[in-house]
Amino acid sequence: MRGAPAPQARARRALVDTVRWLMARGLYAGTSGNVSVRAGAGFVITPTGIPCEELDAASMVRLEIDGGARDGEARGPVAPSSEWRIHRDIYRGRPEVGAVVHTHSTFATAYACLRRPLPAFHYMVAKAGGTEIRCARYATYGTEALSRHALAALAGRRACLLANHGLLAVGPDLAAARLLAEELEALAAQYAAARAMGRPVVLPPREMRAVAAKFAGYGQRGSGQG
Repeated sequence: MRGAPAPQARARRALVDTVRWLMARGLYAGTSGNVSVRAGAGFVITPTGIPCEELDAASMVRLEIDGGARDGEARGPVAPSSEWRIHRDIYRGRPEVGAVVHTHSTFATAYACLRRPLPAFHYMVAKAGGTEIRCARYATYGTEALSRHALAALAGRRACLLANHGLLAVGPDLAAARLLAEELEALAAQYAAARAMGRPVVLPPREMRAVAAKFAGYGQRGSGQG
């Protein structure tokens, strides 16, 4: 990593911090899941096959938007996550996205294995950008087909489930993307609990649109909301 530009070095460190953050919340374990952040004309992504406890800044992989490796690593070449194609295609098609978080978190993955969308049982579902959290069609991991299905499910949204696979969340930066992943895992757990108790009441589309409009101005800066 010697001589790496400061923004790239920051991106590498930020990815390590994000992996640690996800691990601490039980959202990331072993070699499952992957995280990336946009960096200049390319992006930096977690590597494939390295347990999350062993990740460091030097093991992160820089890719161009065309998917080609840019730099070698001091301890030898490191291959990017097998899901690099999804990350590349999101950055290519969604210029507003600055970070992508993919996890195999327990409850979100359980619903992905049912191949069902997560409905608007709670108004917080609107944080993903729509009236439900879609479930992308299944395809083998790491394939172009999976990337196409993921982008279709993410159209106009900030998160989706991947059938028999896991959760995908995007945001303007790593802090927003990882927080959304955490919130959606909590929603999936709440939905499982509600289903165990009875039949959850699903909010109508007009209410979800109203909530989405409120979220657009939500926050500390001049919003007046808590």
